[in-house]
Amino acid sequence: MSISRIACAGLGLAVVAACAVAPTSPERSPLGGYGRAATARELAAWDISVPPTGAGLPAGGATAKQGEAVYVAKCVACHGEKGAGKPADVLVGGIGSLATPNALRTVGSFWPYATTLFDYVRRAMPITNPMSLSDQETYAVTAYLLHLNGIIAENDEMNAKTLPQVKMPNRDGFVDWSRK
Repeated sequence: MSISRIACAGLGLAVVAACAVAPTSPERSPLGGYGRAATARELAAWDISVPPTGAGLPAGGATAKQGEAVYVAKCVACHGEKGAGKPADVLVGGIGSLATPNALRTVGSFWPYATTLFDYVRRAMPITNPMSLSDQETYAVTAYLLHLNGIIAENDEMNAKTLPQVKMPNRDGFVDWSRK
């Protein structure tokens, strides 16, 4: 056995032994001595879910007209001009197509709630930098996508009050098990 192999094996055993005797006091971490418990402030920053009711929507608001500029700056590279797609998914069109052999799942044809569209955009977009849009930008992009799909007018403001009131074309296309 070469000296380098012996040294590597010895180093590996030393690391394992050190881990085995590392203190795991509750003050240090509930994770076996590694990391720490998240603070309330850190948890609040990630607790941003918005359900269909719109509970938890942030302050702010924007129109589709305002959203066009945000979309062009931060979304068009993946979703194409006016949501036409390429290289990522098409976002516009397909309303009424879901029960056909050529179903097109888009914001307008598939999503049942405008509030969960907001939630998804805020949490996952842009794909290269998730959670980087401000609440204002997220309202703007959401309004723009709703407008491109003919669901709201260009100057309708989407905010915590108006967004939950939007009736999506496929709202009744899903089973609501919470009411069963």
